[in-house]
Amino acid sequence: MTQRKLKRPSDAAVPEVALAAEDHELIEAANRVLEKHYRTFWHTVGAAIRSTDGRIWTGIHIGATVGRLAICAEAIALGRAILEGNGSIQTVVAVRHPKPEEEDRELAVVSPCGACREMIIDHAPDAMVIVRDQGLLMKLPIRLMLTLPYRR
Repeated sequence: MTQRKLKRPSDAAVPEVALAAEDHELIEAANRVLEKHYRTFWHTVGAAIRSTDGRIWTGIHIGATVGRLAICAEAIALGRAILEGNGSIQTVVAVRHPKPEEEDRELAVVSPCGACREMIIDHAPDAMVIVRDQGLLMKLPIRLMLTLPYRR
């Protein structure tokens, strides 16, 4: 699936960073992993992380009948980056597959959940996250998305 062109709102509420070709490459990597492994209700989100050395690590959401046992795609991608690479995060993106009842069948960039925001900021407080707001794709610092992270 190809990513649709998205409209830019006239009054973006947060400062944005324009997407570069490598950011679109990261979105495509997340799309590919989700397209390859999608299974209704079990594997509905794909993620891609670009490490500081430029390598890309992907992950897929692992659903579970007991919801709290589900694992987010971003966590899988980070685990792979830690095990197979240097464990760093430069940029992260997540995409979700539409639910069966939704008319729009395009994969869409989504913001990381709160737990994933905490995980990303724990491992890479200077990381950037590609998000979609009002139809606009943008790249934001994780610190803007989680201004008061949990601290022990």
